[in-house]
Amino acid sequence: MSVLPIAELEKLLAEDIPYGDLTTEALGVNGDKGHITLTARDAMTVAAIEDAQAIFAIAGIEVEREVRSGDTVVAGTCLLRGEGHATGLLRSYKVAQTLVEVWSGVATATRRMVAAARMANPAVVVACTRKNVPGTKGLAVAAVKAGGGVMHRLGLSETILLFAEHRMFRPNAGLDDLAHGLRLHAPEKKLVIEVHSIDEAIAAAQAGFDVIQTEKFTPSTVAEVVTALAAIAPRAVIAATGGINLDNAAAYAQAGASVLVTSWPYTAQPRDVAVTIGRRD
Repeated sequence: MSVLPIAELEKLLAEDIPYGDLTTEALGVNGDKGHITLTARDAMTVAAIEDAQAIFAIAGIEVEREVRSGDTVVAGTCLLRGEGHATGLLRSYKVAQTLVEVWSGVATATRRMVAAARMANPAVVVACTRKNVPGTKGLAVAAVKAGGGVMHRLGLSETILLFAEHRMFRPNAGLDDLAHGLRLHAPEKKLVIEVHSIDEAIAAAQAGFDVIQTEKFTPSTVAEVVTALAAIAPRAVIAATGGINLDNAAAYAQAGASVLVTSWPYTAQPRDVAVTIGRRD
């Protein structure tokens, strides 16, 4: 099943062909039939392949998918193949190809980061932020999951995360009062707070915050927080955030963070997908 609703996929196609395909029409190949194959040029963790399949189906192409999102494949692997009228093939393949390339890039980066972090700490979780390109949340979430990650926050409606930017509007409220008020308002939710020092982390844990999010701490400072909270708040979750990437993920995992909060996979280079189109006599 595709991640995006069919109506959204139709919009993607319409965006690329608002008034017809001028080249195909000018050549007069409307009635010709052809076949298509999408093949991985790179090793990759696949994402959005179901959406690519749906794109082709909308265009009237019969498609057989060879892999599914979350599969890790080597270069040369056939991802999907199909056949149908040339008009459908030529108007749909670029949108389908681009979806797979871009989101497989995110999935592959996520998988690499998860693997690196879990070499140091098998229990660590890589959680991607909501800082995906606006309008792409559904595909971003699916790509992160395909790569073995989870979502840190799906949006502001889902979680309570107290930033310094919130606290400035309640300058006279202590952490105890803030935690109490937040829990009264949303008793079923975990309380998350971003902190900027070891002392602030300790105070937040003592106030009853469930997740202590350490903003731009070094791995060694995260380790100090983990040690300090083990005695006073052993159930508190330590989430490291701020500049977490593939190069330092293992160090933060080794330091004892339970969660690595990151936007890094969203910056991944797309994976390369080859498209081969041929005429069907």
